[in-house]
Parts: sequence; C-alpha cells; structure tokens
Amino acid sequence: MTDLSPVRRALISVSDKTGLTELGQALEARGVEILSTGGSARALREAGVTVKDVAEVTQFPEMMDGRVKTLHPMVHGGLLALRDNDDHVAAMKEHGIGPIDLLVVNLYPFEAALARGAGYDEMIENIDIGGPAMIRAAAKNHGFVTTIVDVEDYDALLGELDANDGATTYAFRQRQAQIAYARTGAYDAAVSTWMAESIGETAPRRRVVAGQLAQTLRYGENPHQDAAFYTDGSSRPGVATATQHQGKELSYNNINDTDAAFELVAEFAPEDGPAVAIIKHANPCGVARGETLIDAYQKAFDCDRTSAFGGIVALNQPLDGETARKIAEIFTEVVIAPGASDAAKEVFAAKKNLRLLTTDGLPDTRVGGQTIRQVAGGYLFQNKDNGFIGESDLKVVTKKSPTDAQLRDLLFAWKVAKHVKSNAIVYVKDGATVGVGAGQMSRLDSSTIAATKAARMAKELGLPETPAIGSAVASDAFFPFPDGLLEAAAAGATCVIQPGGSMRDDEVIAAADEAGLAMVFTGMRHFRH
Repeated sequence: MTDLSPVRRALISVSDKTGLTELGQALEARGVEILSTGGSARALREAGVTVKDVAEVTQFPEMMDGRVKTLHPMVHGGLLALRDNDDHVAAMKEHGIGPIDLLVVNLYPFEAALARGAGYDEMIENIDIGGPAMIRAAAKNHGFVTTIVDVEDYDALLGELDANDGATTYAFRQRQAQIAYARTGAYDAAVSTWMAESIGETAPRRRVVAGQLAQTLRYGENPHQDAAFYTDGSSRPGVATATQHQGKELSYNNINDTDAAFELVAEFAPEDGPAVAIIKHANPCGVARGETLIDAYQKAFDCDRTSAFGGIVALNQPLDGETARKIAEIFTEVVIAPGASDAAKEVFAAKKNLRLLTTDGLPDTRVGGQTIRQVAGGYLFQNKDNGFIGESDLKVVTKKSPTDAQLRDLLFAWKVAKHVKSNAIVYVKDGATVGVGAGQMSRLDSSTIAATKAARMAKELGLPETPAIGSAVASDAFFPFPDGLLEAAAAGATCVIQPGGSMRDDEVIAAADEAGLAMVFTGMRHFRH
C-alpha cells in the first residue's frame, strides 16, 4: 500500500440519483472507466457518459428483479484484491478480474419507505443486500479502494482527485471507509429496529441506535466537554426538524432545553387556546394558557420572572408580532413555535443573539419513540412517557369533590408536572402555574419551594396575597406521608391531583379531608429523573 492510490476504474450503483450525471461526467473527463448497473447506468448513458454494464463484466445477467447483480467474484474480487499482494495479483490475472479503485454506492431507500409508512412486503423489498456487501468490501480494502456512500461527498472526491493527479490519499480513503461503515451500520440498525417493532419484540436481544450528524457543537454542558448533535431521521416536529431563522448556533444546553419546552407546550392543543411554556435548565419556570398568546406569555412569565431571564420560550400557536415584542423585552435564548409571522420575525431581527425556530406543527405527545440513557457499562431504554389522563380517568378520594374550575386547573397542573424533574410539585391557578418545585430529594421540600416561589410571585407583582391561595396542586408521584400535602394546604391550595398508590393513602386522604381539600387520584405517575 502506498499513500496515493490512482482511480482508473469506478463502479457506480446508486438509488439516489442526485448529482449522478455530474459525477459521471466529471469522472469520465478524468479518464476513469465507469461500471454501473440498472437505473444508474441508464441515467449516465442518457447524460452522454460511456458506461459498461456490470453484467457485461460478470458475464452473468441481472436477475430475480435485480436482487442478484453485483454478488459476483468479478465485482468483489476487484474490490477486495490487495494490489501489493503477489498471490492476489496472480489470482486477478488468472481469472480476468479487473481492479475497482472507486465504489460509489448509496442504498435502497429503506428509511424513506419507513417514513412514509410502507407495508411489510414493500419494506422487505427495500432491504439492500448487494450494496452493503460492496460497501463493506471496498471499505475493508481502503488501503487501495475509495468508497463514497453520500452524495455530499462527491465534490470532496473530485477535489481530492484534482489535488493528487487522479489519485486519493490514504487519509481520505480512511475517512471515507469510516463513513461507509457508519452508513451500513445505521442502515442495519434501521432494518433491525423496524423488524423488532413489526413482530412486537419490545426488548430485542441486540439493539442498535444510529444517528446522522446535524451539528458539531462548541462544547457540551460545560466548556471542557466535547459534544455533537445527531438526528435520527424522525419527522417528529421539534428542535431536530425545526427551521432556525436567526441567531447563533444552538448549544448543547439550548437543544436540550428547547426540546423540553416544546414537548411540554405540545401537551396543550392549539384548538383549545394559546399556551406558552418557559423553560430554564430543562424545568418549567412558567406555563400558562391565555385568551391570546401575549396573555399566555405574560401569565407564564409572571410565575417566575427571575428564572425566565435567559430561558427558552415555547408556544403552541404561531408567534405574532405583539407577542414577539413582549418576549423581546428580556433576554431570551430561544423561541420555538409552530410558525412565526413576518412581523414577529422583524421584531426578533433586532435581537441578534436570540434564536427563532419554527416547526410547522406540534409533536403528538401521545405517540412517541423511546428515551435512551447511558449508564456505566450499558444503556437504559424505555418507551417515551406518552401517558395521558382525562377527566374520566380521575377518581375522587376525598369527601369534597373538585369543582369544574378546579378540575380544569388540576388537569393543567398534571400536564405540567409530567415535564418537571422529580420530585415534582406544581401549583396552578386560573390556567397558569404560580409555583413549581422541581428535582428535590423529598416531596415535602418540593412543596415548600413551590409555595415559596408563589409567595415571591406575589411580592414581584404587588399582589395582596400569595396566588397559592385557591390553587390546584399536582404531584408527579404519590405522597408517601401527609407532610407534603399539608405543606400545600398551608400555602393555600384547595385541591390536589396525585397518582395514589402509597401504603399510607388512607392517612393522606384523611389529612386531606381534615384540611378541607378536594383530592383526585390518577392511577398513573410521571417520574422524570
């Protein structure tokens, strides 16, 4: 092996024909002989490129609807032969195998078929066999063979050939080999994941996760951590599929917080009215409904004005100019919404550091994939928390039943609590959070913090009393003791929603009755660690 490997003969077989004819013409202009198959060969010939059919080389026709065409020693020998191995060279000469110096292959569009909801039989036919086999062969022999699997690398290839008098460097071939193996790995991951889901296998023996680089990040959670953002090919509306209209590149923390904000605000259907969520460090510091977006934003902002500074704002309806002007009054890192008016974009144009993202829709919070967390030596997989509780699912367990207005606030608080780090306590009044306690080691501490925040809200707004008085309170998991519940009652709460299921439920219910609270059980918890 030498550093430079000349490209004299190429095999091109692609499903995605983007840039194909331009590549073929450029290679031919550089004196490269081109082998090809099926539709790729036709497209190249129509562009005036001289092409030799692989069937002519193998002396074996394409057959079985194209399932068998490149799985042949004349192809794989040309890809795998070591040019500096005398035995390999002798075998090539004996059997008339010509070396293949460049392989350009992209695979059957399995992921695209999956995205459009193709049926089982069509999915099977979109599993490529010959392509991955050739890619793996060429990439293994990167000492001599260049492998290209992505359209975006065509220009880099041609630049490499121009810079090295028709050859490629070993470093270039190494990089392309790594890209090639990552592509076949991702492809196999998509196939195996789809098949597991198709046969109802929730915990397959082996599991593979793949992603495509969307952005190299400046750093991770902290400056000393390297980080990058990968997408999984999903069409789910959110931070990964959003259009960024302005502002600096998103950071690791921006992406994490923006995802949390948008998933939370998506709990509130746009047809039920405007809703706004403000997130700081992956926890909501204010969530509200309103008659208008600006009304909802103001209510969300008022919950915790201190924490809202430098936060993430998510809206469940397209952003308008009036709301944009209100948001722009303080420093905000990111605003994400299903859309934005020209007036809103014009307002934000003066805020160079503010990122505006639009998504053309909201994610369905009742449908979702999986969450993945790495631990030492392994990974934890689970279904996304798509749990939903409606009014008919609630069980009144106290002597006092909640009023209709209280039920609305209880269900609102429950949706918010689902997105608050455990232990979570959320106070809500009139369709807006007035206190959030998150991530504490005890539910009592979360109740106290939420009540303290409500008292601070009253002071900041000049209210005559804490908005916790008359509020509805949600707890993401059961109260193991009455203390957390009584803390909420002492703050002024009048009704509670919680999962129930504690060994001391009777004791907690009795405490609620004594305090004059109305309490409902959901039978479902929402831990979020």
